[in-house]
Amino acid sequence: MRFKLVTGLLLFFISTIIFAKNTQNQSIQEKLATLEASSGGRLGISAIDTANNMHIQYHATDRFPMCSTFKVMDVAAILKKSERNPHLLQQTITYTKSDIVGPWNPVTEKHLASGMSVSDLCEAATTQSDDTAANLLMKQVGDPQAVTAFARSIGDNTFRLDRWEPELNTAIPGDLRDTTTPEAMTISLQKLVFGNALALPQREQLQTWLKGTTTGHFRIRAGVPKGWIVGDKTGGGNDYGVTNDIGVIWPPHCSPIVVTIFFTQNKKDAPHREDIVASATRILISEFERTDQCLKQATAK
Repeated sequence: MRFKLVTGLLLFFISTIIFAKNTQNQSIQEKLATLEASSGGRLGISAIDTANNMHIQYHATDRFPMCSTFKVMDVAAILKKSERNPHLLQQTITYTKSDIVGPWNPVTEKHLASGMSVSDLCEAATTQSDDTAANLLMKQVGDPQAVTAFARSIGDNTFRLDRWEPELNTAIPGDLRDTTTPEAMTISLQKLVFGNALALPQREQLQTWLKGTTTGHFRIRAGVPKGWIVGDKTGGGNDYGVTNDIGVIWPPHCSPIVVTIFFTQNKKDAPHREDIVASATRILISEFERTDQCLKQATAK
């Protein structure tokens, strides 16, 4: 574990130095293309500065595997259902050992005897990306296709969830299952966090859970200045080096930024590249500064 951590940090610092050297005087598209070329993978980005509705896109209409970023839509479907059923989030869901799936269940595996409330399952799925929690929530709305139906209900005709955890993480190049585009995900996230897709209490709850995420410290959060608030949902399978992060950035005293960064590779045993997500975030913020004076001042502090 220590070797992997040291290796990851080394990659992060090396890529940062090389990238900074090679991107002076380049346009935003050229900078993102340079980053992508250095990564050896495929990068998809969509970001919106809500201060002036400025959009930055890079391969934003291409499909990418979502992996665990789908859990935002999963949890949002539950929150929508709770608008009609005020007691839903307090209901206790019991489950057995046979319901535990995959290798990543840091919360649900501790509560086999007692079960968990729907609210706690939502928190586990969002903040710790617990796979079993996500499946149990999907059962509450129906199945993966019901989560897709919820996406359609908020105007997202691109999102498609086909399978359960952990099978949905295969991320096979060219496989359309369990994919979306950066553009569609960013628009949906903006609707869920700031729009009218959810009622105000549910919207605020989603924001709280996103801000509590524990799995994204080296992704979007690593690319913003110290003191900025980030609420995000990570995603990544064991194969093809998928390293995703979607979220909202709250600069101090400025309007938020909504961002989707998807990254995947062609080699099945490729490593995760959290440094690429962090570098992409820095590029986005630097570009948004050019047209957002508040953001420029917040970055300078």
